[in-house]
Amino acid sequence: MSQIESKLAEMGYTLPAPPAPGGMYLPYRRHGSVLYLAGVICVKDGVMTHTGQVGDIQTVETGFEGAQICALNALSNIKAAIGDLDKVESFLYVGGYVNAVSGFAQSPQVINGASELFNTLYGDRGRHARAAVAVAGLPADSTVEIQVNVAVMD
Repeated sequence: MSQIESKLAEMGYTLPAPPAPGGMYLPYRRHGSVLYLAGVICVKDGVMTHTGQVGDIQTVETGFEGAQICALNALSNIKAAIGDLDKVESFLYVGGYVNAVSGFAQSPQVINGASELFNTLYGDRGRHARAAVAVAGLPADSTVEIQVNVAVMD
């Protein structure tokens, strides 16, 4: 078990199975030392964990939890792509999308669920550039979606 997976276990998390793509795209694509991940939503073992809009049926706190689920899915795809989560050199970028009511201004607090998990697991290597935006809807009515780019070691 990798050091990162051991740390996840200590935090009470387990990696889910990599989510299946929801359309005609790859779950990840590597170009040189950069791994580009497709967006991942709040799904665990094929079941949606968080649906609906923040500010309506979801809260900032439950959206934060949804972002953590997305982060775990991203980590699962990283492991599928490179075989070992310890081979992540650094997180480069996280694009965060929050399914929210019109005028919702707390998207950064929701996407912090993913960012904090990456930072806790990887320390400075987990720090990343980021966008956190509210949108009117996401695939399968997911509450959160994230896209991640990481630099990997050979």
